[in-house]
Amino acid sequence: MAKIKPRVKVPSKAEAGEVITIKTLISHPMESGQRKDKSGNPIPRKIINKFVASFNGQEVISADLAPAVSSNPYFQFEAKVPEAGEFLFQWTDDDGSVYEAKKKIKIG
Repeated sequence: MAKIKPRVKVPSKAEAGEVITIKTLISHPMESGQRKDKSGNPIPRKIINKFVASFNGQEVISADLAPAVSSNPYFQFEAKVPEAGEFLFQWTDDDGSVYEAKKKIKIG
C-alpha cells in the first residue's frame, strides 16, 4: 500500500488580523468500495471522510467527504490570523485512522 502523506502550505509569518491562504493535500489511495479483487470479492471502501483544520485549538474549517471524493484530496481556503500560533490539520479515514500535520505561524 502507498504511504499516506499529508502536506500543507502555510505562510511562516503574517500580520495580526491578516487573511492568509492555506493549501493542503493528502496522498491517499482512495478505494470506493465498488471494485472487486481478482477473486471477485468486493474491495472494502477506504476513503478520507473528514477534514478538519484548527488554529490554536479553535476550528477554522471542517468538511465531511462523500464516497465520490477523488484520490489525494486537495483543499485551499483562507483563514484570518489574529495571533501567533499553530495550525493543526486532521484527515480521518474510514478505518478510523487520523493523519495529522501541524504548522506554526509567527506574527510580524
